[in-house]
Amino acid sequence: MKTLIHNATIVNEGRIFVGSVVIDDDRIAEISENPEYSGKTDYSEIIDAKGLLLLPGVIDTHVHFRDGGQSENPAGTFYSESRAARAGGVTSVVDMPNTKPQTTTMEALEAKETLAARDSAVNYGFMLGATNDNIDTLLAIDPRRYAAIKLFLGSSTGNMLVNNPEQLDHLFRDAQKLIVAHCEQEEVIQANLMNAKREFQGTEGETTALHPKIRNNEACFLSTYHAIERARKYGTRFHVAHISTATELSLLSNFDLEKKSITAEVSPNHLWFDDRDYAELGNKIKCNPAIKTNEDRLALWAALEDDLIDTIATDHAPHPLEAKMRPYFDAPSGIPSIQHSLQMMLEAAINDDALLTMIVQKMCHNPALLFGIEGRGFIRKGYKADLVLVHPGVEETVARESLLYKCGWSPLEGQTFHTRIERVWVNGNSAVATGEPLTFSK
Repeated sequence: MKTLIHNATIVNEGRIFVGSVVIDDDRIAEISENPEYSGKTDYSEIIDAKGLLLLPGVIDTHVHFRDGGQSENPAGTFYSESRAARAGGVTSVVDMPNTKPQTTTMEALEAKETLAARDSAVNYGFMLGATNDNIDTLLAIDPRRYAAIKLFLGSSTGNMLVNNPEQLDHLFRDAQKLIVAHCEQEEVIQANLMNAKREFQGTEGETTALHPKIRNNEACFLSTYHAIERARKYGTRFHVAHISTATELSLLSNFDLEKKSITAEVSPNHLWFDDRDYAELGNKIKCNPAIKTNEDRLALWAALEDDLIDTIATDHAPHPLEAKMRPYFDAPSGIPSIQHSLQMMLEAAINDDALLTMIVQKMCHNPALLFGIEGRGFIRKGYKADLVLVHPGVEETVARESLLYKCGWSPLEGQTFHTRIERVWVNGNSAVATGEPLTFSK
């Protein structure tokens, strides 16, 4: 089965050009800079993509689909969340280990693989979670079986906090795989939380505006600083997840990606919202680490453009709306966002080609390179045909009835974007089908 996409504005590897792509079965067979490319004529489908952007499928390396196989009613499933991802142009995901059961053993990893093989509409991989007790077990697993080691240096949903210094040294010294860390200093958070509860719990002052004061810049900077120092001591490949403050940026470098051992990720939520949005959205944008000031948000954008930050990933984390509507101290942290993450980023790139190519680099190319994901993340001959066709200049407003998340809500409801995701191919298939397991280099 062959498909010709012609007259498309192709955005790939730092270039924007009008051309054509041929999909043959599950792979990219030809790429031409001739927009009227004909070649063979035995196409099952011919798509005239004049005026549309053709991008590699987004690789989101930080999602919480919530599906571990043992929750009676998880906030999300591979079935629901992968279809939301696909609708938004995300063709591959890496799921986090803080599920029920926690993905900290080979048995739990295999159970998740079985769930995803049955239900996922996008390609999938997993991180294995570190704990204070499983480092030896973790390091014995074939590193080609999983994307990275996830390390929680601050407590979050499904607490997997690792705070044993000896075990941390063991992990950083002996890991043969990228370590991805949630960096927040637990002692700072707990002290701030205790003080805030003492003063505000049960009063009118108990609002989500407390969140960036409890999980503050100090907590983020200290944790990131100590983790990077440990990584440098042992020569560890280390990736800071969902960086949220301007102060942490001083710890990063803007070398070429292949020369870096210390890298960083930012989420679209930390680039889109700031602390002024708590007044309207409240717990709907409560997440860990907290969304902070507009100055932090702008600094994160600048760091992306300066290559201090290397990847964009959502930290997609659904919760039932009734749970998010509890009083601040009782409401869970996490934001569902994967269905609109690409549109959130593209909204900033309207009429800005440099920003457009940067977004593709950080959402498609760099995740593949950093995590060793083979055969994806680029529009290249022989690569898997994971592609997204985007219509720029078309208004689309987020409505609750269009959301595919199991939780059924989004903080973006009512937001009008100026792009529309027209079509998505996963392994050459533009109908919803089962995704494939990602393959990782060591």
